[in-house]
Amino acid sequence: MVGVTTPGKSAADRERSALLCVPFAGAGPSFFHPWRELAGDRLRVVSVELPGRERRIMETPYRNVVEAAKNSVDDVVAELGAGTRTVLFGHSLGAVLAYELVHLLSARGVPVERLVVSGSPGPWTQRERRATGLPDEEFLARVEEFAGFRHEALDHPEMRELILPVLQADCEMHENYVPSTDEPVSVPITSLRGDHDGLVTAAEARQWRDATTGEFGYTEFPGDHMYLVDSGRELLAVIEAESARDR
Repeated sequence: MVGVTTPGKSAADRERSALLCVPFAGAGPSFFHPWRELAGDRLRVVSVELPGRERRIMETPYRNVVEAAKNSVDDVVAELGAGTRTVLFGHSLGAVLAYELVHLLSARGVPVERLVVSGSPGPWTQRERRATGLPDEEFLARVEEFAGFRHEALDHPEMRELILPVLQADCEMHENYVPSTDEPVSVPITSLRGDHDGLVTAAEARQWRDATTGEFGYTEFPGDHMYLVDSGRELLAVIEAESARDR
């Protein structure tokens, strides 16, 4: 089972839209915790918790996106509750995992308002530059090149021992991702990108237009591939504005 983390739900929580955040490679739910305060009472921020990190650090991480989505959907449906309007957000690896979840949630009748993808080419475009299979130091150097920064925890031997296998598994399932279906989703999609992202071009980010039969929007933020680290407030403002249009 794949966990979902969220604050306790009140009646007011159930009335507002949920923002289901799907983590990028190596990340866990805690990355999105500050977004709860930033979102205030406008969105209920919920995070998918994958094996191999944080509270589930002793569990074996997934190496296949489709498998991870299928094994997470039951927990997601249970947490969201019947009839909850939901926006999905995913960055990089999280974008394609969120895309798979939209297909599954739609089949369950969960009312998905919009899919917001970030730092990702269209789901049918496989990455040409890869890190999977490289020796540890080369792998970390390649990931640092992709992301534009190096997490300080990787410089501590004990933390690195815990984080590295998860990061390697995440990169493997991202770089080997093949969509479960060629059918586009029907929900609107918004694609986001840092304007200096050296990993995903603007043209690639706009490929998501072909992944939906609904409306499509595209927005750029100042920054590189990991622009969202410092742009949570601005990113949420875009999500809230797009969500308001869908009602």
